[in-house]
Amino acid sequence: MKKLIILLFIALCTVQGVYAGIDHLLPQPQKIVKRKGVFNLNRTIQLILPPTTSGDPSIKSELGGFIGMNGGNVTEKPSKAVIRIKLTDKVDGCEFQEEAYSLNIEPSQLTIQATTLQGAYWAVQTLHQLAEGNKGKLPACTITDWPAFPIRGYMHDIGRSYMNYDEIKKHIVNLSRYKVNVFHWHLTENQGWRLESKRFPQLNAPSSYTRHPGKYYTIEQAKELVTFAKQHNIIVIPEIDMPGHSEAFTRAFGYSMQTPQGLETLKELMNEICDVFKDSEWMHIGTDEVKITMPNFVPDMVSHIRSKGKKVISWNPGYKYTSDGTDMIMMWSNHGRPLPGKPAIDLRFHYINHFDTFSDLVGIYNSNIARQPKRNEQYAGVIVGMWNDRIMENDNALLTQNNFYPALLAVAERAWKGGGDKYIQENGVQLNPSQSDFPDFERRLLFHKNNYLKNEPIAYVKQVDASWKVTDAFPNSGNLTASFPPENQLSDTYSYEGKSYNTRTVYGSGICLRHVWDPIVSGLFKNPQPNSTAYAYTYIYSPKAQKVGAWIEFQNYSRSEPDLAPRQGKWDNKESRIWINDAEIAPPVWENTHTVRNQEISLKNENMVARAPIPVALKKGWNTVFVKLPVGAFTTPEVRLIRWGFAFALVTPDGKDAIEGLIYSPEMRKSEH
Repeated sequence: MKKLIILLFIALCTVQGVYAGIDHLLPQPQKIVKRKGVFNLNRTIQLILPPTTSGDPSIKSELGGFIGMNGGNVTEKPSKAVIRIKLTDKVDGCEFQEEAYSLNIEPSQLTIQATTLQGAYWAVQTLHQLAEGNKGKLPACTITDWPAFPIRGYMHDIGRSYMNYDEIKKHIVNLSRYKVNVFHWHLTENQGWRLESKRFPQLNAPSSYTRHPGKYYTIEQAKELVTFAKQHNIIVIPEIDMPGHSEAFTRAFGYSMQTPQGLETLKELMNEICDVFKDSEWMHIGTDEVKITMPNFVPDMVSHIRSKGKKVISWNPGYKYTSDGTDMIMMWSNHGRPLPGKPAIDLRFHYINHFDTFSDLVGIYNSNIARQPKRNEQYAGVIVGMWNDRIMENDNALLTQNNFYPALLAVAERAWKGGGDKYIQENGVQLNPSQSDFPDFERRLLFHKNNYLKNEPIAYVKQVDASWKVTDAFPNSGNLTASFPPENQLSDTYSYEGKSYNTRTVYGSGICLRHVWDPIVSGLFKNPQPNSTAYAYTYIYSPKAQKVGAWIEFQNYSRSEPDLAPRQGKWDNKESRIWINDAEIAPPVWENTHTVRNQEISLKNENMVARAPIPVALKKGWNTVFVKLPVGAFTTPEVRLIRWGFAFALVTPDGKDAIEGLIYSPEMRKSEH
């Protein structure tokens, strides 16, 4: 009997482990039906493919590699185990047929149905995730799946900041696992021309660069990347920005694009570039943030690039096109608008270079795409932009401080699954666990951080268990060191100078009182006022006395701004302060000490994820965290975009994970503060 119980327990654990694959899929499929049993990959498997699988992406090699890495081997002979791919005109149960697939897993056979090879490729990516950590066993189930939006992409601004070629290839591999299908390659900027030109080699001369001189991608690398991306079901959209953002062009030639000579040179240059990207359907031409002095410039370039067999995509705001002036619009900033009759991509509020680690991730995950639950004739999808106006130390710094992988996975799910709550403009960025599916997304995100993406620079830890009390803001009349009643006694309500001030419970490790884009995107305070002081506090139960690390941040420094680091001995330029168990926590020693704003001085340890956690000693039992949050003006000589709020997370001393077993409860023991 005892042996039977043990065997049943082992079987139960095995089934639970397998079903964990279904429970950790990201993006979450549209429809899942769980069944009993498993399909074991660790054996000889007959692979039956349609004859059209010789195209790209190569499903045969992708599926064969998947079987091999899970302990199996492939045969063309009849076998007890079969994996079959069927291409069909329609996948039953799918709302949209392009890229759709169904996956039916039974103990002896696995069948993929898809309308295209792209759909079959996404099915294999789902198989990869189902097998993660399950020792070659796939749970029996039926998955019916399709993307809500056809464009699910990301953009690297390598015109400003060169990124290692192999790093870009790694992103393509990793993000295709999550059904991202577009890479927007922003190749040219004022700082540098990052694509080799054999016709005009002066573009790549060190004298043509103001940042990362001589760092560019060869023609062979560009061609290879397009092919490599296609093999992973990702299309490359190259961007040659014109006629603005083109000082590198002017330095190389001695004249600007908006001259008769410049226009002819650019046309000849685009002949070469269109040949380099002959396998790319689209060419992005920018046209933003510039005064058009040659009325015929944009129409001439659009016509010329179309004559090379390309479709043209442009920014909005940008050149004011007529209905046939471009083939697709990419909307940036709050002012981005679609062009009637042309598909539009939403990049208005997906600038992760301006985003913090915690609260903005909530905002972009909860937001729908372009105020739409799914695609329509006007809106084609979303691209996440990483604009690196400020120089960074290295690629890892770019990825970590921009929260690259968590942000991309949040958008990958939203663009594939569709839905979302309100648009980020109406929804804001504050976490409310009871009114959001963000906690489940975070659970799956952390699973992938610790598994498939375990070697990637991801500085994110669980935040949904954190909770705080935040007071209304007291007027400080510009005196950022002024004291108010919460510093003497904690309460749910306060009276100060004849007025009442309340508290509210908020959630998460990033508490945004005022967003950098307020009032366009709101934080916790719907009408934040300058010259104010708020307070936040919580109690944290630790099951034992222990030494931990603390991520602490009061101003998230944008990777686009030339902001100054705080003065030594201060957390920020707002006089923010924090106490743990009544002991004030001192800020780190800031590595940057310059006093003139400069984008060519890299961010160093200003952002919390770029430095070692602050050592903190927790006592066994309840620990008090008390935060003072003053603010003066919302724009200062030191920092242009003020984020009012804070981030706080208790992490392992190496900063890799959250501390397990802690309980947050801002309702506990107020009288003991």
